[in-house]
Amino acid sequence: MTAQDRARGRPHRPRPRAARRAIEIHPLNSSSKNAADEQPTPHRRLPVAVVIILVFVTCVAAAIGVAACVADDVSSDQSDQEMNCCWEDGATPVWMSGQMGIRIPEAASDRRAGYKVGQRYDTGLLSFVLPSEEAETYTGRLVRKGTKMIGNFHPEKKDYRPAAAFAHLGLAEPETIVQGLQKTSLCPDDLESPEGKYLRRCIDLFAHEFGPGTTRIYVRSTIEPAVTPPPASPGP
Repeated sequence: MTAQDRARGRPHRPRPRAARRAIEIHPLNSSSKNAADEQPTPHRRLPVAVVIILVFVTCVAAAIGVAACVADDVSSDQSDQEMNCCWEDGATPVWMSGQMGIRIPEAASDRRAGYKVGQRYDTGLLSFVLPSEEAETYTGRLVRKGTKMIGNFHPEKKDYRPAAAFAHLGLAEPETIVQGLQKTSLCPDDLESPEGKYLRRCIDLFAHEFGPGTTRIYVRSTIEPAVTPPPASPGP
């Protein structure tokens, strides 16, 4: 302290010591350490043999899919050809009823018939519409006394296509119908019912009430190949 300071009454303050330089030790940055430790792992390449096998399997699967589609198309085309093939034009309802021995009632409307030639046997189709009450009387005179027609408890699927399909006549297949359908099979052997006595061949008989008070009769029969329908009449 100087004399001037003492005279002025200033308090004595010691000079501060030289501040030690603080050495700050920074901890290692954990994220930097992890980044350094976690080096990018190189992608493993699949062996060439595995790649070849995968490509081969993919190609085989694609080829199988294409073959299946082609087979379905071919099968569908063959089914269409079989359904449309070998129908005789001269098979009228009158001629067909005579071959089967099925007498068509005078009140019948929308009469349709078809005759398909097959390799082992031919098939005749006959169909007509009657008022439901008359259809019930008619079928009752066909079946054996004391028996009744039954329902279609085991119908075929909607895409069912028999060898000789009623679809050729523009009709649904009766085997696929459930509601309102009755069916039976008849053969002429010892059949002495009022209408059955005229029967000439075994038949599958279906009666479908497709509308209130209206029933369609379906008849399908197997016929020996020696029978030939008359030639189709020329159009007007």
